[in-house]
Amino acid sequence: MFSLSDEHKMIQSAARDFAQKEIVPVAAEFDESGEFPHETVKKMGALGFMGLEIPEQYGGAGMDTLAYVLALEEICKADASHGVIMSVNNSLYCHGIMKFGTEEQKKRFVTPIASGKAVGAYTLTEPQSGSDAGTMKSRAIRDGEHYILNGRKSWVTSGPVADYFVVFMMGDPAKRQKGVSAFVVEGNTPGLIRGKKEPKLGIRASATSELIFEDCRVPVENRLGEEGEGFKIAMT
Repeated sequence: MFSLSDEHKMIQSAARDFAQKEIVPVAAEFDESGEFPHETVKKMGALGFMGLEIPEQYGGAGMDTLAYVLALEEICKADASHGVIMSVNNSLYCHGIMKFGTEEQKKRFVTPIASGKAVGAYTLTEPQSGSDAGTMKSRAIRDGEHYILNGRKSWVTSGPVADYFVVFMMGDPAKRQKGVSAFVVEGNTPGLIRGKKEPKLGIRASATSELIFEDCRVPVENRLGEEGEGFKIAMT
């Protein structure tokens, strides 16, 4: 018969206590205003919730997937917005960098996210395409030691506030999915424009927007994996 270990019970209890004491009292207010809950997200990071599966050397808690799911469940019980923010940071943003990134990329781009000092986001969907990445219109053109990114991304969770983005761009349309590459783009990079914030019926504290790239120059060292591995990274 399956039962939780003492460690799993501990993280579940800690997440439940935090969610009920820190999130429940403010959840309705943030949902009504649509304001991003910066302070509670920082507190979640201090407890390890923003990088539960990330090794401690990169700012995370160094725990397993079950611990992550147990903690996420408790956060989501209190407020879906906080749960979405937590899951995007842990899964969509950090996972690809941890699996395909270099040591330098992990230190530079995962540590601030896993520790809750910064917010990460993931950009795949476009106005004309979702997971069918072979039809994406955004382009990444190599120019010496940089790539020039142009295009538009839709429904980017945490788009209005994120400090770092995992971005997927097409390099060679003839190769369809195998022409997609992945990059980490810092939020203050010239040419990265945060578009309109999307109005939503709920989960409003989890801010969502479009992103526009206009001749956005990204260093080659910010590419995740090799050219053409973007779709594999996105689906991993």
